[in-house]
Amino acid sequence: MQSTNTDFIFGIRAITEAIRSEKEIDRILIKKGLSGDLSRELFELIRTLNIPFQYVPSEKLDRITRKNHQGIIAYISAVEYSNIEELMPALFESGKIPLILILDGITDVRNFGAIARSAECAGVHAIIIPEKGAAQVNADAVKTSAGALLRIPICRVRRLSESLKFLKNSGLQVLAATEKGADYYYKVDMTLPTAIIMGAEDTGVYVENLKLADKNIKIPILGEIESLNVSVAASLIIYEAVRQRFDNLKFIFDEI
Repeated sequence: MQSTNTDFIFGIRAITEAIRSEKEIDRILIKKGLSGDLSRELFELIRTLNIPFQYVPSEKLDRITRKNHQGIIAYISAVEYSNIEELMPALFESGKIPLILILDGITDVRNFGAIARSAECAGVHAIIIPEKGAAQVNADAVKTSAGALLRIPICRVRRLSESLKFLKNSGLQVLAATEKGADYYYKVDMTLPTAIIMGAEDTGVYVENLKLADKNIKIPILGEIESLNVSVAASLIIYEAVRQRFDNLKFIFDEI
């Protein structure tokens, strides 16, 4: 049985058919202890396709819908995910200087949407998010982004650290935004192929990913509040990349 809510569907057969028809699934919530022939078939599909899932108490599912969910609810993604490993070669082949944004542990839908909006306006080529610990890519996120999430490639990956290694091997410098950074963001050369990591406001960029960054960058804070909203911070940094690249283009054309 399918819900009237466009963000999720429920029921074993409905979710199985949604997966088989290649619907983009954001994540699946499964009641602890769910068993049976139909659920085993569904579990096999989930694991084969690496769809993020989580075991939860039945009460949590009941709070989402009062209808007969049969112990399983699937959230449908509002976007079709892209593959960063396919995207990168295409960017280089088209002569573009990649600018990639990586969101590490940002779970607030409004922040996610606002960041996507700024990123699309700034010409960011892709946003990378992890399968777990990321904001849900739903209708609210699309609305907050003013539709930007439908226009910019969103790449969902199992481990951000593996994607960072791939980007570095592809020739990108990786910059991690942190209040403990050694360099102010405007002093770093972003005319180079660049990936920027933004972390959650409470936890920041995870230590493992900080260590993989080529440079840790910071924004000057002159007031008493220790940090900016993450969507504001992301906008400042990506538009610094835009400014530098515009200035670099102007210099090139002035020389011709």
